[in-house]
Amino acid sequence: MEFGTPLLWNAKKLMLLGSGELGKEMVIEAQRLGVETIAVDRYDLAPAMQVAHRKYVVDMLNGDAIRSIAKRENPDAIIAEIEAIDTDALLDLEDQGIRVIPNAKAVKTCMNRMELRRLAAEKVKVPTTAYAFASNEEEARKACKDIGFPCLLKPEMSSSGHGHVLVKSEEEVGPGFRESVSHARGKSKTVIVEEYVKVDTELTVLTYRHMSNGVVETRTLEPIEHQRPSYYYVESWHPSTVSQDVIERSKEYAVRVVNELGGLGIFGVEIIVSGNRVLFSEVSPRPHDTGLVTLASQDISEFQIHVRAALGLPIPQARVLTPAASHVILAQYETWAPSYLNLEKALSIPGVQIRLFGKPSTYDKRRMGVVLANGNDVTEAREKARKASSMILVK
Repeated sequence: MEFGTPLLWNAKKLMLLGSGELGKEMVIEAQRLGVETIAVDRYDLAPAMQVAHRKYVVDMLNGDAIRSIAKRENPDAIIAEIEAIDTDALLDLEDQGIRVIPNAKAVKTCMNRMELRRLAAEKVKVPTTAYAFASNEEEARKACKDIGFPCLLKPEMSSSGHGHVLVKSEEEVGPGFRESVSHARGKSKTVIVEEYVKVDTELTVLTYRHMSNGVVETRTLEPIEHQRPSYYYVESWHPSTVSQDVIERSKEYAVRVVNELGGLGIFGVEIIVSGNRVLFSEVSPRPHDTGLVTLASQDISEFQIHVRAALGLPIPQARVLTPAASHVILAQYETWAPSYLNLEKALSIPGVQIRLFGKPSTYDKRRMGVVLANGNDVTEAREKARKASSMILVK
């Protein structure tokens, strides 16, 4: 195999806006490539801050603070790790020549459910659930009646299932609307009212755009299957167990949406499978929480892919090397400086790895870590991950 003229790899600098567990893995991957890293978040001792070269604690919705840090650090690229960011500041920084990953407009669009749904359903024309928007209780009541009960209310701006409310009757619309809005990011008082469908399973199609021989190339990874007993991620497994037809349709919809969003990096495209329906749900402009399983299943994890794309480095097609599963470790109550019981028991299970995120405090259902497990098949991997997770207690 012949290669072109060798390139001199110079030191680079990456700045993360948002420093959670996904950011922590990205910082680790960047540092393995000799890259200087800066972690920014709204609270001190966030997971990525514990491994980055430098950290800043600021209000992430304060655009002036974000601009000031970017001016001081002058990074080669900014990675948006969360959606609750002043996106106008990202647009300004991009206009000034700083690369925003994936791009500022994509982050802004994915943060706003109204814009994202219009892009997917009306512009790209991929299948979605029936939906409407409501800015007050009267509009929500009409939308629910038109779509039919039960239906879901979701804040215009939120993430990780916050503010998702299932409404079963007209009497529940008012309280449901208020509950949904109370979890909104920013000042928005608008909700999206969605058709409620029976979910047979859910997929995340990790889809990435990167530079290849001077042109942007879009690729998909094998879909990750996952379950959300509530509205937050609990477990995922790789590869998925759905039919090839579902896989192909899911990949097609993901590529269409991601290409419209543009930019560079990996996107987590969420797909709902309900009977014969394959429906686009949402997309995250960054590595996806369900994609933590790629740390155990693939030769190149989603975090490596995102960092490489940000730095303009080659990304061969990632391969699933072994069936794997992940299962979250959740806190049950609020405390500071938590301790973890029974790690030694969980780690005694063959094929099990544990990632504790190092968050300084807990609250009910806060994700504090994840169990990764390999198996001869996904059933065995899931059983191991569940068993190990059930052993670990957060105190």
